[in-house]
Amino acid sequence: MPDLYDVAAIGNAIVDVIAPATDEFLAQNGLDKGAMMLVDPARSAALYAKMAAGVEASGGSAANTIAGLASLGGRGAFMGKVADDALGAVFAHDMRTIGARFENAPLVGGPGTAISMINVTPDAQRTMCTYLGASVEFTDSDVDAATVEAAKIVYLEGYLFDAEAARRAFAKAAALAHGAGRMIALTLSDGFVVERHRGGLMGFIESQVDLLFANETELTALFQTDDFDAAIEALRPHVKLAAVTRGAAGSVILSQGERLTVKAERPEKVVDTTGAGDQYAAGFMFGLSRGRPLQQCGQLASLAAAEVISHYGPRPLVSLKDLAADKGY
Repeated sequence: MPDLYDVAAIGNAIVDVIAPATDEFLAQNGLDKGAMMLVDPARSAALYAKMAAGVEASGGSAANTIAGLASLGGRGAFMGKVADDALGAVFAHDMRTIGARFENAPLVGGPGTAISMINVTPDAQRTMCTYLGASVEFTDSDVDAATVEAAKIVYLEGYLFDAEAARRAFAKAAALAHGAGRMIALTLSDGFVVERHRGGLMGFIESQVDLLFANETELTALFQTDDFDAAIEALRPHVKLAAVTRGAAGSVILSQGERLTVKAERPEKVVDTTGAGDQYAAGFMFGLSRGRPLQQCGQLASLAAAEVISHYGPRPLVSLKDLAADKGY
């Protein structure tokens, strides 16, 4: 099978609504700062009505990663579920406009396209309330074998562990990928995801995952410790390759007993941290798919993350390919 894609991703297809907010707004609405909570349609509508004016953009963690990959000049595909509605059409159009393959048939007669309301406080922390809608209707029948088998890396979004049908889709994708000699990558996505599914995630990591992405909060939650170095050491025997982000402290890459530290790139001003982890994964996998050394993979990842936190929205606003060229990456 030829290498048609650098990365094929499976994740929640979501439209983001991003707006500025105060800590008081979060408290008044019972929102846990910096976290992601799932809400029903009624709560979603009520919160949307209270939010400040903001921007709407196609999002979803893995879809954002594919957008970053495309901005770097990579070839990407995305698999996810939208509804046959206006937001679903917008999402599909946005993915295809960036040059990514997105061919999943929309859901007819079910819940609407997923929406995530992201309130950003002045310290650039984002607090997310997400109505998953049609995105959780993704099943193993939506996994396209030809796309998986033609991708160098198959990237799975941890948020999907909340849906049993999606976990079956993960298993199918992993079997197809490994059967074709491809790499499986997983992002843990959120500390609360880890808390809900620690056992299942650990089993999947040990048996299927070649490359793990996590941030410091997710990693320490996985091993139930507050000690980052202890969590890193606990992770070593379970993974072949891992990249763990630490915000301004940079990131740590583990590989075959080796531990590399990568400095964070810092923009002039941090505006909104939404999408930072997604773009880090984009830069890292772009470098890995092109055979770059791990240190440079981390540098590309940090560059992509720095661009996205310099503005509102989870996807790059300028060419990451040009930024990387300016840095000599």
